[in-house]
Amino acid sequence: MLHAHLDKFHTLLVSPDPRQQRRAILLLLLAGGLAAGLAIGVLGPLITLGLTMATIGGIIVLRSPLWGLVGVILIATLLPFATLPFKIVFTPSFLDLALLATFGVWALRYALARETQFEFSGLGGMVLLFLFLSAFSFALGLQYARPTSNNLRQFMEMILSITLFFVVINVVRDEDSLFLLVRALMIGGAGAAFFGILFYVIPREATVWVLDHLARFGYPGGYGALRFVEDNPNDVMRAIGTSIDPNVFGGLLIMVGVITLPQLASKEPLFSRKWVAVMVALDITALFLTISRGSLVGFIIGLVAIGLMRYRKLLLWGALGGLLLGVLFLFLPFAQSYIQHFIAGVTLQDRATLMRLGEYKDAITLISRHPVFGVGFTGTPEIDLYIGVSSLYLLMAEEMGLVGVAVFLITMLMFINILINGLRHSHQDAKLEALMLGILGAIVGLLAAGVLDHYLFNLTYPHMTALLWIVVGMGVSASLYARHFMDKQTSLSNTNASNVPNAF
Repeated sequence: MLHAHLDKFHTLLVSPDPRQQRRAILLLLLAGGLAAGLAIGVLGPLITLGLTMATIGGIIVLRSPLWGLVGVILIATLLPFATLPFKIVFTPSFLDLALLATFGVWALRYALARETQFEFSGLGGMVLLFLFLSAFSFALGLQYARPTSNNLRQFMEMILSITLFFVVINVVRDEDSLFLLVRALMIGGAGAAFFGILFYVIPREATVWVLDHLARFGYPGGYGALRFVEDNPNDVMRAIGTSIDPNVFGGLLIMVGVITLPQLASKEPLFSRKWVAVMVALDITALFLTISRGSLVGFIIGLVAIGLMRYRKLLLWGALGGLLLGVLFLFLPFAQSYIQHFIAGVTLQDRATLMRLGEYKDAITLISRHPVFGVGFTGTPEIDLYIGVSSLYLLMAEEMGLVGVAVFLITMLMFINILINGLRHSHQDAKLEALMLGILGAIVGLLAAGVLDHYLFNLTYPHMTALLWIVVGMGVSASLYARHFMDKQTSLSNTNASNVPNAF
């Protein structure tokens, strides 16, 4: 009976008679309004809005795994910790749903034979080895501590996030797809920076009000969600945006900021130059407000890497400009506490730095006892030791041993080598060149910041792992296109040369 009513409604909707169409549209709007009113009355406006957005996003993701990747990027940048307001055995996050939908649609295309080609790339073997070592270390660590349901969920999120590398290099089959992902990353990063600045400049009561409403979607609420230097509410506040942690927010801004900056110098920027300038200004301002020393150093190192690769003559001018800005910065009203925070870190005088030194000492002790494959991700065999340290490489060594760290570093070095070789072929494609320069600087900056932060390989921050491997996949795809472009140009040149009559 329901099926018959639906067929009748469809007939009215596509009827050539305008009056019948208006009746069908009116009934549709009425039904939608009643459903929305019922949902708002039962669930509240925010939850209804969230579910509506999730439904629309899900429909878009199901169209193509490429749009799934766009969804992962936007969620990872704008709402990385948002969860559904109800449980399905566990409480799934928006990122979980986007990852599962992306992989599901991607796998379905192969199952239905819509896709038959699988790109592995020269880096794929090392990525697979890193995935295998992650799984092996996790299984090995089960002898020390039983995993909780949360441990299992977070580990699977990390595995799926790393595997996104293969999704990217197989889904991105043309430059338009590649540039779509880059645009999504730039927009999502600029949006995250905007909200970080907004939450910083509005009254704290207003920021807490927003966070309290986001708490329905799994975000921490109350004044305890705000972050300050030395965790002292009387000290300088640190920008967190929707990333919860200022250092994690800083890492995100390294990635998006360094990728966006070369667009300013590009002959063919992906957005108009004025909008790129706005994005860069937002990214740098938000990065400054995080007061994350490791992120600021990583950002500068990323820019130096770009300068060494393409703009060596500008390095001196950049250094002079940075020095001038630094001198001007000294006269700003709030600069003194900011500078003191950095000096305290360099001179090992603040509490956060001393705590990190203690973590490093404990981490080295743990690694020395389990140097090869680490202790896994769930617990340690010794009651006096723990897993957790503010360093990407030490944390990875704790969980996967020195073998895991070595494989990760070799993978990253191979990737950087692929990018550098690709850049040698990208001179005639301004869009590709700017993109590859940005990715090179972002990866170098993130790896440098990883000495002091752990968000790139931490079960608590799967969105940063996802973004890292998406960017690595984009870099490999861009390098392949740069080589194909050069091969095509060389082939055309040889063809034209063979068509020239021999004058002798």
